[in-house]
Formats: sequence, structure tokens, C-alpha cells
Amino acid sequence: MNWIQLTSENQLQEIRDNSKTKPQVIFKHSIRCSISSMALSRLERTYTEMNADFYLLDLINYRGISNKIAEEFNVHHESPQILVIINGECIYDESHSAINIDEIEEQTQAFKA
Repeated sequence: MNWIQLTSENQLQEIRDNSKTKPQVIFKHSIRCSISSMALSRLERTYTEMNADFYLLDLINYRGISNKIAEEFNVHHESPQILVIINGECIYDESHSAINIDEIEEQTQAFKA
């Protein structure tokens, strides 16, 4: 799995723009949380190649970006949390043990440019 590190608020506009041609997935991860570590590990173990960009946000070091994500994509902040962005909108978000690669893949396959 090739994670793109999400380290700047400027990347949120890139994600929004890129979501018009390819699904964008954001995983908000807390390195201090065992549930978040389990969700990340499960994603990485079960991942299969799909047409989407995957971003990893370190919540401890970039909490401000997480707050901006909640505001811009109109989602409640959770940790861990996965978001699927298509055509500039968050079409799917899930948290904790409900994070599932099969659901993410289903959402990304629904993409129509």
C-alpha cells in the first residue's frame, strides 16, 4: 500500500481537485491509539490494488489538518477514521472497527468521472 503522507492543509485542495478524476481516500490515524493501529494494520493486510489515492494523516502531529478535514468535508472528527472523497465531496466515512477495505473498494468502484 503506497500511502501519501498528508502534512499540509494545501493538500486538501489537491485531494478535492484530484477526486474529480480518481477517488481519494484519507485515513486519519493516531499513533498513540491501539484501535487506530489495528485498523491501519487490517487495511494494509487486506488491501488489494484499486484505482484510488490513499492519504495517511498523523493526528498527533497534524491535528489542525484533521479539524480542517472535518470542516471542509462536513464530517464529525473520529479517530481512527476513513473518508472516501469523490467529485469534491466525502461520500463515505467510517471509524474504529467498522473500517473495512471491502467497503472502501465498493465505494471507489462506484466512481464515475
